[in-house]
Formats: sequence, structure tokens, C-alpha cells
Amino acid sequence: MNVIIIGPAFPYRGGIADTNHSLCRSFNKLGHQCELVTFTMQYPNFLFPGTNQYSEDEAPRDLKIKRKVSSLNPISWLRAAHYINKKSPDLVILRYWIPFMAPALGSIAKLINCRTKVLAMCDNAIPHEKRLGDQALTNYLISKCEGFITLSSHVKDELKAFTNKEILSLFHPINTDLGAVISREEAREKLSLEENGNYILFFGLVRAYKGLDILLSALSEVIKKDRSIKLIIAGEFYEDREKYDQLIITLGLIENVIIHDHFIPSAEIPSYFCAADILAQTYHTASQSGVTQIAYHFNLPLLVSDVGGLTEMVPHNRVGYVSPLDPQKISENLLDYFSSSKKEEFVSNLKHDKEKYTWSALVNMVISKFAGK
Repeated sequence: MNVIIIGPAFPYRGGIADTNHSLCRSFNKLGHQCELVTFTMQYPNFLFPGTNQYSEDEAPRDLKIKRKVSSLNPISWLRAAHYINKKSPDLVILRYWIPFMAPALGSIAKLINCRTKVLAMCDNAIPHEKRLGDQALTNYLISKCEGFITLSSHVKDELKAFTNKEILSLFHPINTDLGAVISREEAREKLSLEENGNYILFFGLVRAYKGLDILLSALSEVIKKDRSIKLIIAGEFYEDREKYDQLIITLGLIENVIIHDHFIPSAEIPSYFCAADILAQTYHTASQSGVTQIAYHFNLPLLVSDVGGLTEMVPHNRVGYVSPLDPQKISENLLDYFSSSKKEEFVSNLKHDKEKYTWSALVNMVISKFAGK
């Protein structure tokens, strides 16, 4: 098949770009022809909450990436559709994660030749941080697509409120370019951590819905019984950091929290996941999370809150814990982990279970479901 993926890709950074790279590679690896069409402008700087939209990594040499789409320029949408129609692909996959992108992606989809099947891979149907007009924008995008792919049944259920069209609910695969597992000793040396310390990892962009406040409250309970346990916060703050700094002071956590307040480039990811003892995702809301899959890749046990699609990937007491969104319950699970011998069992199960979460498996399921229809 000839396939084009439209969405974030290099030179843009972030989890969605990384997964688009992995998706494209997997189509190519399986003998199809796939390329990426990405943005000339993704977000205007005044709307982007971080410091930089662009990757510091080297350009992926094995991928064909064309920058064609400005999120705000309708002329670019016409040009992108013209480029795609000249390629005459069998399949176009739009990556949809936020209603802001619906006008651009939906308009391109509308202009694509009717002989091409247009699908949307939806990370969210309802955004975590809701804004006026979200539903109308999502409806517009959905009306221009023939079918949908979701990476959790939670998002499939959200989509059902918008459409009766075909939805293929799959799983969030493990990316192909996460780097090799390194020893705990090497990882901790790189991060200047104590060789025999006990470390919880909170990883990724810090946003209100990700529940760092809940995790800090839980940590304040944890250290009442074990002051050796520390939390590493690794990621750029997309909201006011001051409220978290104040919470750390108020809860008496200054000696137990390590903050690396910057976007973590790909080359540094192995150090964080191999240095930590457990990943904590105490989200208030969730669809699915690529961070969960990074933990799988590095065989790092997890604690996730019992919300959204997180629980689909983390069987309780098999690869980690599923906890109510309550600081006391979270603290009890963390203390259970650090005081027991469950880590070896969880790690063994992670190594076994991750074999089924491949991008190649996802691609084959997509082709089986939608090709030729």
C-alpha cells in the first residue's frame, strides 16, 4: 500500500511526533510505502505553552518527511491536499489529538481524492483541557473521515458519542527509537543520584490533568514511614511551577523531591527510566499514555491512577499498581512496593507482556480492517 501520515513529525518534538515516526517505520518495514506530511507551523508561539516546539535530535534519515501544513493558513491546506493527491495514496492517516487542529486536518481530508481512504488516529476525542468550541471542531474533523483508529477503548467510547462510523480500537504500541536499556548503576551515575536510593519517577510535560499535586501529597504520607524514598520530576512545566514549589515546601518535601525542569531529549530518556524504581502516573484524566509504553520498553514497574485508558495497559499486581486517585491509597501502594519483593515479579511480567505491543502488529490490524473496503 501507498500510505501518507499527516501530523507532527521531525523537526517537531514530543510523543505524538515520536509515535508517528514509529508508525511510518512499521509500514515501511512491512513492505508498504509510507511517508509523513507535517507542519511548516504547528502552533503560533503565543499559543504554545512550552519554551520550544522543535527537537534537538538529529533528523531521522530513514523517514521521508515533507513540511506542508500551516495550522492557520488555508492556502497551505490546499497545497498539502494537492501534494497528497499527486501521490495518489491508498490510505491517509490523520493524527488527531486536539480540536485546534481540526480545521486544518479536516479541510485537507475534504480535499483528498475520493479514491483514497482517509482515517483518523485519535489520541483524544474529548481534550483533557476543555475549551469553547471543542465539540463543533471535533465534529467537523470526524465528518471528513471514513473511519477511526484509537489506542484505547476509552477513546473509542468517547468517539461513539460523535459518530456511528467504523472505529478500530487497538493499543498504544512501544516506540521503535527509545534507546537501549542501560544498567541502574550507569543511569544513576549519569543523573548524579544515590547508588542505593529509592526513586519514584514522574516523567513528561507537567500539566494540571497529570496529577502531580496528588503524587506530592501521597509522597508526604510515604516519607512518614520511609524517608529514603524520593521523587524525580523530569519534564518541562506547561503551567505555573510556583504552585508546585510551594506545595513541596508546605508538605515538607524539599529533601525528597528532585526536579529536572526541561524537556527530556530522546538521548536522556534511558537514564531516567533505568535509574528509577517505579513510574507514577497519578493522572486526574487520561485517554492513554505514551509514557506508559516507555516504562514497558525499559522494564520499569508502574503505578497508575484508575482513570481512562491507563488501566488497560497496567494489570493491577502484574506489572504494577492501579490505584484510586487518593493520596493515602497511592502512598500505601508505593510503600508496599518498596517494602516487598514484587519488583522482580513485575519486571518479569513486563518483559513478557511487552512483546504484543508492537507497531507492526498495529499496522497489520489496520490493513486487515480497512484495506480494500
